[in-house]
Amino acid sequence: MPPAADSAAQHDITLQVGGMSCASCVGRVEKALAKLPGVNADVNLALNSVHIRYDSARHSVGDLAGAIRNAGYVVEDESMSFDIDGMTCANCALRVEKVLGKLPGVTEVSVNFAMERADLHTVAGQVDDAQVIAAVEKAGYHAVSRNKSDASVDAGGADAKNTGIDKSLLWLGAAIILTAPLVAQMIWMYLGVDLHLAPWVELALATPVQFIIGWRFYRGAWMALRNASANMDVLVALGTSAAYFLSLYNMLAAGESGQTHLYFEASAAIVTLILAGKIMEERAKRGASAAIRELMALRPRRARKFDAVNGEVEVDIAELSIGDIVRVLPGERIPVDGKVSAGESELDESLITGETRPVARVSGDHVVGGAVNGTGRLDIEVTAIGEDTTLSRIIRLVEQAQTGKAPVQKMVDKVSGIFVPAVIVIALITLGGWMVFGATFETSIVAAVSVLVIACPCALGLATPTALVAGTGAAAKNGILIRNFDALEQAHNVDTVVFDKTGTLTEGRPTVRDIKPVKDVDRSDLLRMAAAVQAASEHPLARAVVDAARDQGVKIPDITDFSSKTGAGVMAKVEGRKVVIGSEAMLVDLGIALPEDDFINQVSEYESRGQTVILVALNGKFSGFITLEDRIRASAKQAIADLKARGINSIMLSGDGEDVAAYVAAELGLEEGRGRIRPQDKAREVEKLRKAGRHVAMVGDGINDAPALAAADVGIAMGGGTDVAMETAGITLMRSDPALVAGAIDVSIATRRKIAQNLFWAFGYNVIGVPLAAFGILSPAIAGAAMALSSVSVVSNSLMLRGWKSRGDKS
Repeated sequence: MPPAADSAAQHDITLQVGGMSCASCVGRVEKALAKLPGVNADVNLALNSVHIRYDSARHSVGDLAGAIRNAGYVVEDESMSFDIDGMTCANCALRVEKVLGKLPGVTEVSVNFAMERADLHTVAGQVDDAQVIAAVEKAGYHAVSRNKSDASVDAGGADAKNTGIDKSLLWLGAAIILTAPLVAQMIWMYLGVDLHLAPWVELALATPVQFIIGWRFYRGAWMALRNASANMDVLVALGTSAAYFLSLYNMLAAGESGQTHLYFEASAAIVTLILAGKIMEERAKRGASAAIRELMALRPRRARKFDAVNGEVEVDIAELSIGDIVRVLPGERIPVDGKVSAGESELDESLITGETRPVARVSGDHVVGGAVNGTGRLDIEVTAIGEDTTLSRIIRLVEQAQTGKAPVQKMVDKVSGIFVPAVIVIALITLGGWMVFGATFETSIVAAVSVLVIACPCALGLATPTALVAGTGAAAKNGILIRNFDALEQAHNVDTVVFDKTGTLTEGRPTVRDIKPVKDVDRSDLLRMAAAVQAASEHPLARAVVDAARDQGVKIPDITDFSSKTGAGVMAKVEGRKVVIGSEAMLVDLGIALPEDDFINQVSEYESRGQTVILVALNGKFSGFITLEDRIRASAKQAIADLKARGINSIMLSGDGEDVAAYVAAELGLEEGRGRIRPQDKAREVEKLRKAGRHVAMVGDGINDAPALAAADVGIAMGGGTDVAMETAGITLMRSDPALVAGAIDVSIATRRKIAQNLFWAFGYNVIGVPLAAFGILSPAIAGAAMALSSVSVVSNSLMLRGWKSRGDKS
């Protein structure tokens, strides 16, 4: 029989597993879990679940989920987010992370000190808000759930933080008033003025600063020690207490008339300076995350719903449904994503797409919630609400990027975990060392206090996340969405950018330029047959043919037996005739004879002018071709030049003919332009470049380029905010402007540079400051000021990223 302790550690949990399709999958999952000692698993294929009995002392739920994922399957989980209040340094964040990671059902947890936020992935249905909040409270902090879509929650959280800062300002004001006479006395002494406060006056001034205003440090230190940890509060509490009680001892030992050294001004000044530093740090941190709050502020609370029966009725946004009509007056914000059903106006979408110029919107155009209406009245049909709106998805993606951790942060976290204990050891060595070399106990303890109060784990903890928050926020304001740190990490290495042509370097709205039937085929009939088949396709070229037929008043007939061949063409039956539309290769594969050389020469001539040619065959006979032109984007040439100026090569991959690709490449100054590349072949081309040692970014529309986007080191989707674009690529450009590609690389480089600078100064500050304090070169008060300013300087350096602008934005 196992010991009672082992029995108590046994837990049961059921995980939902995705991706299992047969009995062999069951075996793989069970085998993967069996490799973990003390784990017994029963997999139910019918329910797509696995019931696991495990030893919680040896394994976490995250270990179990990781084993299943490593076997190639998906563990279904839920995401939870919480605001965490009361953290004072990176060690606090690590402690909250550790506590939450022990909750049954938590598979992954990340606590961001700079954002004061915890993000968890949990087994569906296993963890609720109350459990998380209780665990955080027990660890000595305060948690507020963010797991609601109501925008008022965000506003409430911001108000609470502002209230906290206001209270701190009151405490700081009181601390300054009480500390000023103590510090002034010290300044007078340095100036040669023989003016001293009575010892009991110093005691009366310093005591409320130490134990009332400084109580937050004692509370934080106690919570940390109670949880077998140590943080910045421990250092401050130890250092200031040592200075205070040494002064109290000296005062009592000397008696009323005795002369002695008192350090009340040092203890009070340290508390005051560090409190001032924390307030400045808090304000700076809020500045770093200003972009996300600006986006949240764009979400209107109310909308003017319109219908023919009731007219205009003001309702809460949550009451709207897809298909409703909302009326937007001049100067108002668009409340939801939708399509203009009546009216025309110009919209300011700058905070969403980064486009500073107003954008014209007329009936049939799509609009984005959060944009500001211009001078016209618009009636808008609702197409997305709540968390499905473009603005909500943008906020979600920016938050995901900002709460992520850089690889270097893991190393910093390890250093932070041993930092405070190491500083305490150094302080004890300093105390002992001074005494061994003949110094008095008083001199020795003053040096030890300086060591305790100058060491700053906060600067280390803030170095990476504040730069990441500021950088991704600035990018979002410029229309560049960075989904995660991996994309940011890789973008600065890019030396080759691969562009899709249609919709990326060109406008993606091709138009029919010419229709060339062979003899005995009517021009209108050729267009009618082609438009009938193309009407079943969503390809931009197909839509252009259909639009041309409608513009010419051609009635488009129905079709049967439609089929398509990716990257080659389409075919169907129209009025009993078999119609094939596609490339030369497709027609040859189907055994359709091509015309004489002079006709093919015409095709080559059109392609050499940058026009796309599609061939049409009726009932197995070549019947003519249609030429289309997709205009090159106005900013494309400058975008390629910007990349070239940065030493980055540009390549274009297109499904169009070689002549079309060569023409566009020559027009734009591309290093290379390749034609007749099918969507599935683009990923292989990207892989070839990577194997050749290139660091590749792929730029596409985020739909048919998905495989290539995934294959590249960095996928950049020019999707204008489409669902697929946002979910496919590591970076999404919110407006279809190739100039933003260089901007995405620039902001990656700028953010990484700030992280490197912050870490250099944070490590350098401690490496230089602690020895100076240990050798008695810095007094406790100066050490406290340096500690307070170290975090502020790191965050302020990150704040410089807020003013970043894409050089490609000429507006």
